[in-house]
Amino acid sequence: MGWEALGQWGEDAVRIERLTGGVANDVWSVRVHGQIAVTRLGSRSDADLKWEAELLQYLDREGMTVPVPIPTTDGRLFVDGLVVMKYMEGGPPETESDWRRVADTLRELHRLTQGWPQRPGWRSSSDLLHTETGTRINLTAMPPEGVIRCRAAWARLIGRQTCVVHGNPNSPGNVRITADRVALIDWDETHVDVPDLDLVLPGNAADLDDGAHDIAAQASAAWEAAVCWQDEYAVKRHGRLSRAVTRSR
Repeated sequence: MGWEALGQWGEDAVRIERLTGGVANDVWSVRVHGQIAVTRLGSRSDADLKWEAELLQYLDREGMTVPVPIPTTDGRLFVDGLVVMKYMEGGPPETESDWRRVADTLRELHRLTQGWPQRPGWRSSSDLLHTETGTRINLTAMPPEGVIRCRAAWARLIGRQTCVVHGNPNSPGNVRITADRVALIDWDETHVDVPDLDLVLPGNAADLDDGAHDIAAQASAAWEAAVCWQDEYAVKRHGRLSRAVTRSR
């Protein structure tokens, strides 16, 4: 159905302009029921989208500021890969204080989601020590030496408690800050993993000690390299990982 599905949100629902930042999805601002919202069209399964929608609704009930899904006129939260979400006001974090507020928000996310079930089709960093594929990741596409280095970084997280991780909070474009709240947006890479992966923030805003920051930074670099392998950014992240893992031996 594609973008025709937007009519399920009402006869007056209309796209306004394409938004930057989407990689795996087509993201637009829209007007629904006279209000500005954000819509995302992708190829995720219904089970995947249901997991994301239920998570965001739960976090909203617990007091976090998140882009909750806006239901269709008949109550559905997505239709044929299309999701419409609440628009989040604010701008990106700019100061050390802003990033510390982001760290606090991430820790609240982690606290609220201990024991959360894994996103359908996804694998955690620990799972990838023993398997090669999961949503967005295919280790068989990487050179064998690259896989060894990624797994060496992830192995240092074994035994840690898991929870929901946002997946890409260190990108300023995925955070909206106002004077009284912090909103995390773009939950497309969210899954269950070790919280350290979320806490490699600019200026070490999460205040990790040197050892914890080194472990988290290596594991995060390995994850980003594996998710985006073969693009320029992934190769660069893998290069940093290679040097870091060599130093840690």
